[in-house]
Amino acid sequence: MSEHIRLKKGLDIPLAGAAPAKIAETVAPDLVAIKPTDFKALVPKLAVKEGDAVKAGDALFVDKMCPSIRFCSPVSGVVQAVVRGDKRKLLAVVVKADKEQQSVKYNAVDLAKMDRKAVVDLLLERGLWPMIKQRPYGIVANPELTPKSIFVSAMATAPLAPDPDFVMEGQMEYLQAGIDALGRLTNGGVHFSLNAAKAAGSAMSSLKGVIPHTFSGPHPAGNVGVQINHISPINKGEIVWTVDLVSLAAIGRCIATGTYDMSRVVAVTGPAAENPVCVKAVQGMSLASIAKYAKKGNVRFISGDVLTGENVGADGYLGFFDNQVTLLEEGDYYEMLGWIKPFRLKKFSFSHLYWSWLAGKKKTYKLDTNTNGGPRAFVVSDVYGKVLPMDIYPVYLLKACLAKDIEKMENLGIYEVIPEDFALCEFVCPSKIEIQKILSDGIDLMLKEMM
Repeated sequence: MSEHIRLKKGLDIPLAGAAPAKIAETVAPDLVAIKPTDFKALVPKLAVKEGDAVKAGDALFVDKMCPSIRFCSPVSGVVQAVVRGDKRKLLAVVVKADKEQQSVKYNAVDLAKMDRKAVVDLLLERGLWPMIKQRPYGIVANPELTPKSIFVSAMATAPLAPDPDFVMEGQMEYLQAGIDALGRLTNGGVHFSLNAAKAAGSAMSSLKGVIPHTFSGPHPAGNVGVQINHISPINKGEIVWTVDLVSLAAIGRCIATGTYDMSRVVAVTGPAAENPVCVKAVQGMSLASIAKYAKKGNVRFISGDVLTGENVGADGYLGFFDNQVTLLEEGDYYEMLGWIKPFRLKKFSFSHLYWSWLAGKKKTYKLDTNTNGGPRAFVVSDVYGKVLPMDIYPVYLLKACLAKDIEKMENLGIYEVIPEDFALCEFVCPSKIEIQKILSDGIDLMLKEMM
């Protein structure tokens, strides 16, 4: 029987623009890109140059510190651009896709006859290893280490996130193959968490070889970091690995079919979506391919959800781990009286600052990017604790990060969190502080000093 954990703290943001659970079309992007910036602390080394022809599954770059970790092209085509930033930092490798797709072919394997080393070698050879994240710090997993356990969240609570059961429809065989592979990488088992409200009717509840859990509660109940905190907290010296559901299916699909197939269901959502839809697309697709679904005007294209996604622009690319695009209108307008305007019936407020809460429960709000104020003093407050269901003192951890006090950061839980776990704290922050950046900088300091 699965363990049920009920969380009370958190917040479901009532954002307009949810996409229906139906595939509108299959998008064949002209350009795709894989970005080293999607991976924490990665030092990439190019494996191709502009003009090279590649197949789906060919390496575009590798980890300089561990060259066996390969980052592969999701499509076949020609390397059109190697994008660099300041100090020649590698930002992206862009591939112009062929009309007729070709993929590297791999031989069939029998996981039942493979030991841990053989599975590690398999995942490295096929370019699947970058899909495994390691905590602390949320970096690419070190293949030379053995984790305490592995965690997979099949519960999506982020704003407008697509339903996992819909996204994984017809993928059960591949999910099972992925779980069978991951189970050989740890002695602590694969923890698999489902939404308690949907678990009984979910096909994923029949997956074998997992330690099942069910969670209920508002966002961030679906965050794997929150689930780890309640199932098996990370202590100093311990490591765990995490794999998101889309990546788990991709791992299993490559093992089962021998083909590097990074296709996925992508939800195009948000208040600035003229027509919210779900499309069949591929990892790293150009967002220009779905621009027709956006309203006219000044629209922000976010790869991911509104809390943790990246503002990549209309000419940007879907993130390595993302299966959602959120479209928001830019809040670059002037509003008389600002946040002290008395009515604001169409504005959502967690703290009931606006009068909209007096009008009854509104189903959704068409929010934009306006923060309704600028940064101000960072004071001690209990507001973060109302949306963070973890045994952590967020204000004191953030202040320790600002002070660069490593000892206090360790004592206050830096090993258990990554920026996405504090995303709601940033949303409700009365000081308008970039909380995720503060935590990210703290993790960078830990990586520099402790590894």
